[in-house]
Amino acid sequence: MPYKHIPVMQSEVVYFLNCRPGKIYVDCTLGGLGHAKAVLRKISPGGLLIGIDQDKDAIKNAEKDLKSYGQNIKLFHENFVNFPAILLQENIDAVDGILLDLGISLHHLESSGRGFSFRGDEPLDMRMNIESDITAEYIINEMSEKNLVKIFRNYSQERWSKQIAKKIVETRKYQRIKTSKDLVQIICNAVPRKAWYRQRIHPATRIFMALRIAVNREIECLSNFMQNFADFLKPKGRLCVLSFHSLEDRIVKQRIKELEKECICPPDFPQCICNTKRIVRSLTKKAVRPTEKEVAANPMARSARLRAVEKIGIF
Repeated sequence: MPYKHIPVMQSEVVYFLNCRPGKIYVDCTLGGLGHAKAVLRKISPGGLLIGIDQDKDAIKNAEKDLKSYGQNIKLFHENFVNFPAILLQENIDAVDGILLDLGISLHHLESSGRGFSFRGDEPLDMRMNIESDITAEYIINEMSEKNLVKIFRNYSQERWSKQIAKKIVETRKYQRIKTSKDLVQIICNAVPRKAWYRQRIHPATRIFMALRIAVNREIECLSNFMQNFADFLKPKGRLCVLSFHSLEDRIVKQRIKELEKECICPPDFPQCICNTKRIVRSLTKKAVRPTEKEVAANPMARSARLRAVEKIGIF
């Protein structure tokens, strides 16, 4: 079965990455290869794309679909947070560009069979990497009510977090919650019916998103990635991040601001003693959003935000 995915802001990503023949780029989240193929077309001949994905389905699909690119592509089944170890393994000190697409693919929602979508009836798994230990079923059935509320609030700002967590705990006393359909029914029973009509999304939307983020440690991995990425960019090398959640975008935005700072000494110091140097410059003063035309063609793009930076060339 084809690995279905529609790349978001493909032309904008290629533009901000400044893809050129013979250069080295990293696609940290290969997914359905939409961005990877666009990058490969720009960097050939002689360029190299390091392709990373924690989903084995994505790697298997890439092995087949990118076979014609031969030595221009190297694939790794890994979490993007481990990209420095991959570069070390390949004896690569720094690269010309890094892409991080934090979106979920159509493959995961429609054909992975792992319970990412609230519209089906699948096992409550939600692991991007099926070799990971923690599943959504484990979180729902084993975590305390207090921790469930914390996950729902922190990762999705769900208004009815307390009510939903309480209903989950009540239900699991009598039976284990195993499928996406089971969880959807519990959520729908917990959220007051009148609230259904005041929001434009299904009552289960935010809870499923929060669970996916928790299962895959998405916020922790993103934070660690943003701490280290600049060390592995060449002078004038670029990073592009596509985020789809306000919490993700905030982490990216704040880290970029930190790396753009020059002196961090207190204002009343007569001269700088911190020797802090500006490491990157932002290429996107505000997050770039998809066009109305793209959102109409691909509704999953509507929440996308693209931020890009370039490493200062003096290093």
